[in-house]
Amino acid sequence: MTNTNDFSRGSVSRHIVALAGPMILAQFINLLYNMVDRIYIGRLGRHATEAMSALGVCLPAITIGIAFANLVGMGGSPLVSIARGKKDLDLARRILANALVYLVFLSVLLMGGGLLFCKPLLIGFGASSSTIAYAQTYLSIYLLGTPFVLIALGMNAFINAQGFAKTGMMTVVIGAILNIVLDPILIFGCGLGVAGAAIATIVSQAVSMAWTLRFLTSSRSIVRLEWNRLSVDFSIVGQITSLGLAGFMMSMTNSIVTIVCNNVLLRWGGDLYIAVMTVINSLRELASLPGQGFANASQPVLGFNYGAGCYRRVLQGIRSVTLFTLGSMFVFWLLIVVGAHGLFRIFTDDPQVLAHGVRASRLYFFGFFMMAFQMSGQSVAIGLGKSKQAIFFSIFRKVIVVVPLTFLLPFWLGVDGVFVAEAISNFAGGIACYGTMLATIGRELQKKEKNRTI
Repeated sequence: MTNTNDFSRGSVSRHIVALAGPMILAQFINLLYNMVDRIYIGRLGRHATEAMSALGVCLPAITIGIAFANLVGMGGSPLVSIARGKKDLDLARRILANALVYLVFLSVLLMGGGLLFCKPLLIGFGASSSTIAYAQTYLSIYLLGTPFVLIALGMNAFINAQGFAKTGMMTVVIGAILNIVLDPILIFGCGLGVAGAAIATIVSQAVSMAWTLRFLTSSRSIVRLEWNRLSVDFSIVGQITSLGLAGFMMSMTNSIVTIVCNNVLLRWGGDLYIAVMTVINSLRELASLPGQGFANASQPVLGFNYGAGCYRRVLQGIRSVTLFTLGSMFVFWLLIVVGAHGLFRIFTDDPQVLAHGVRASRLYFFGFFMMAFQMSGQSVAIGLGKSKQAIFFSIFRKVIVVVPLTFLLPFWLGVDGVFVAEAISNFAGGIACYGTMLATIGRELQKKEKNRTI
């Protein structure tokens, strides 16, 4: 079984492409979870804009949940890949078992805290008197499904890490299809509105979780989840946390930026602009899909070869993922910019949201393809277990660049300043992160390969 999905053989770029296809499709289908909610909510009638804004206010809470799933999934799965590269399947199984226990603990903690402080959190996230009721209804129901969300997302990373990208894709496909079917039934057929959207989401995630655990405990899994191994090894949990902080901070900083944007937009533009940003966030997720898919697909390939001591192949992988990520991001960026009006109409018919949204999106997405360099640099750091660099890449663009600019630019540019802040960060973050990766990790790999061939 140790030779199954051996990434140290064959073309590195082909391995990345083979994994990326199902991952990109899975991410696209996963995106439908939230996009479908927003599309249907945008058709609720005269209160559609307020309801859409409420979903935008809830987005930071959802992103925080994803952050904790990434903490375990993106922290543990590269460790499993490296262990497989070293032929140590016993260690890989112990990492997998500890990851599940970790996710259960975090989900219970988040669910309890979220339900206890639901209303004050939403007010802090930017809810107004017009949107708080919708937001509280959605989030209080969504929080009940926190264990399903965290376990489904976090444990699915371990399926992809073993090279079973198609199976990992099915985890998302099953849940997304169920969500798409349930949404109109519960939102319109049962007249539940935003509550129906939340119920559909948590039911779908519960099914996804069941699928994920079923595969990982089956004989098809190379690294099998064994119930008798479920325990807490603080050494392993510490390693997962250390490496997973990169993915965690990436999601947490996204949440922080969304909170800041919502509050600044509420001050300078009102609920209308929060609705605009809610649609833009959906388009951003869509535009990021191919680049993030290639970046994620490179991690198990890079990690396996790094663990096996194949440093030349790691360097080849870095070049490949950079080209794949940049090329696909550039194409999707053009599609978003050219088709902004038509894409906005998918989510809303409100003429004010359309008029302000198209202009705002063109400011927001200026130079968005430069994000490819941050994605590539960060994926290399995560895949090779370089936690310090990965954390830096996660924090720099959002916290050091975007947040201060979001507060300051509106004083000179008005509400447009919020969207210009993101455009500036695309260039600053991409160049800084990729340059740092080449100067640190790139040089280290070249030195190791040189020493290996001597």
